[in-house]
Formats: sequence, structure tokens, C-alpha cells
Amino acid sequence: MTGGRRPRPPVGDAATIATQAEGFLRAQAYYEEARAEARTLCDRMPWMTTAQAEDFTRHYVDHRITLVRAMLSATVTRTGELRQEYEGRYLQLRRALLRRHAGWVSVALASATGLHALAWIWLR
Repeated sequence: MTGGRRPRPPVGDAATIATQAEGFLRAQAYYEEARAEARTLCDRMPWMTTAQAEDFTRHYVDHRITLVRAMLSATVTRTGELRQEYEGRYLQLRRALLRRHAGWVSVALASATGLHALAWIWLR
């Protein structure tokens, strides 16, 4: 017997636990929203029996959850694509900026060297 103590999660997992809890709460909210919509639809069809209304509600909720999963999956995929595009563009801009700065530094050093040579010739 372990004395009723549970192993404590590592401190680094707090963010993971928070993310999982948020995901669970969002899933529950989507589920409750779908059930409320199904009840509203069933209220508009008074000829349905209780069993038919429950069956309709179950199918409607399943369909809505499937749609939400598909939308979230598409959003995650697109987010990854956008991240890659932005990172690529950022890398291009950084390289272009570095080339410009290197060019300007080269021009400044060449000018300073030329001016120094002219000054040395004149003051000699």
C-alpha cells in the first residue's frame, strides 16, 4: 500500500496539463452547444417521439463534433503552413538586410580608406 499518495506530475508538465484542461473544457462547450442546437431543432418538430428525438440528438451531436474536429484539424494544418511561409520569408528578409549592411559597411570602409590615403598624400 502506498499510503494513498499519488505521484505528483513533474513541474515542467504544468503547461501540458493546463493545455489539456483547456482542450477538455472547449470540447465540453462544443458538445453542450451541439446538444442545445439539437434540442432546439427537436422542439420545432413536435411530432417526433422521445426516442426519435434522442436518436436525432445523438446523430446531430456526432455530426457536429466530426465537423468541429475537421475544422480544427484544417486550422492546425494551415497554421503550420503559414508558420513555414512566414519563417521562410523572415529568413529571406534577414539575409537581404545582412547583405545590405555588409554592402554599406564595405562602402564606408572603402571611403574611409580612400580619404585616409588622400590625407596621407596631401600631408606628406
